[in-house]
Amino acid sequence: MLRLHPAALVVTALLYGPLARAEPPRVSRIDNGTVRVGVDLDLGGVITEIARSAPDAPNLVNSHDYGRQVQQSYYSGPQPFGKAHPGWPNWPWNPIGTGDVYKNRARVLEHRNSGDSLYVKSLPMQWALDDVPGDCTFETWITFDPESPASIRVRCRLNNAREDRTQYPARDQELPAVYTIGKLHRLITYKGVRPFEGEPVETIANAGPPWASWNAPEHWAALVGDDGQGLGVIHPGIYSFIGGFHGKPNTGGPKDGPTGYISPIRKEILDHDIAYEYDYILMLGTAEEVRERAKSLRPADPRPDFRFESDRRHWIYHDLADGGTPSGHGLVLRATGPDPQALAPEQWYPAADVPSLRLAAANLTAKPVRGALFWRAPGESFAAERSVAFEIPSTPGGDAAASITVDLASHPAYRGAVAALRLDLDPDPAVPRDTPFLRLEALTRIEPKAGR
Repeated sequence: MLRLHPAALVVTALLYGPLARAEPPRVSRIDNGTVRVGVDLDLGGVITEIARSAPDAPNLVNSHDYGRQVQQSYYSGPQPFGKAHPGWPNWPWNPIGTGDVYKNRARVLEHRNSGDSLYVKSLPMQWALDDVPGDCTFETWITFDPESPASIRVRCRLNNAREDRTQYPARDQELPAVYTIGKLHRLITYKGVRPFEGEPVETIANAGPPWASWNAPEHWAALVGDDGQGLGVIHPGIYSFIGGFHGKPNTGGPKDGPTGYISPIRKEILDHDIAYEYDYILMLGTAEEVRERAKSLRPADPRPDFRFESDRRHWIYHDLADGGTPSGHGLVLRATGPDPQALAPEQWYPAADVPSLRLAAANLTAKPVRGALFWRAPGESFAAERSVAFEIPSTPGGDAAASITVDLASHPAYRGAVAALRLDLDPDPAVPRDTPFLRLEALTRIEPKAGR
């Protein structure tokens, strides 16, 4: 078993024997004449089969143990969570789609196969515990991509129903976890700073775990064999991937130890009652074909347009927390430490395309809230010399949000590519910790004037 804890990018490598079942698996399949995909109804309905439609085409998914396959897997606190397996004594809350380390299987609650689409609702298992179901359910929708016959579209949803209502800090999430057979041993991606401009791709040499990690500004990676054919993973809008290869290259099939691994990664806060969704593409073909499909799926406009009406828009916090999923009125923030920060998800765009930003926020305290907007370039860290200060005036009662324009273009360091933003907030020290001090409604771009 090769399991990853993305929150800390710490890997423990324990190898267990292959799955052993007396009965044949109950696999529900769909096939569009180019590619087929199957889910195992005895293993939580996770994807255990992806292959070309030809009868003798090899299955590219590795199912050596319950931690592989193509499946949903989520991470949150507390850490440790429960009485964990000795191999994972400090493991956090981690429901996964197939089953646990003790080989207790996840259970399918509902399943539909229309002939060209699959739906599964399942009860996952806590990975490091013995026969402990997740306090949540997983849903998966699988269809074919009408614009690319060799592509499979997958939509995933986590439905949390935790009794523990603590808002734990954000952790890296596998979106999703994809394990392939050992014949797909070459990991290819683009990790430069000029995405979608045709620069050369790279082959990542990794004998994991620990897995390699990299910026993937074109939102894809592929594992291919010596013939250049393989399986690609595309997650539009995700800029961080991890992956690699374990075992002897170019050997083994679905039940053997050698395996490739790819996972798009994003930090997320998972509330006790969250309904968290994401979509991704699995594609058969060459790395260049996967890259071209990723190019066609890239976000139409990556510039900032964050309106916190129904969710966090993938923002996370440091020394900060909110009141839970917003319901049309923004994020109600409270400081939990001395250096409150709100961090936007990674988005790459030219600085010249966003000369200024508009911050909409209601100050819930009697004194102004000072703050600063930081930005960083690809591959760099946030630094004070790349920031602009602002102030949010008091808005008595917090009924109306103030609109603050943050002028970035006049700052001499605001040039080139921007990869991410951060808000540093400095509320009145007299406001007690864990007391709401700000309602953050939006951070949106102001369109550059004609001729810029």
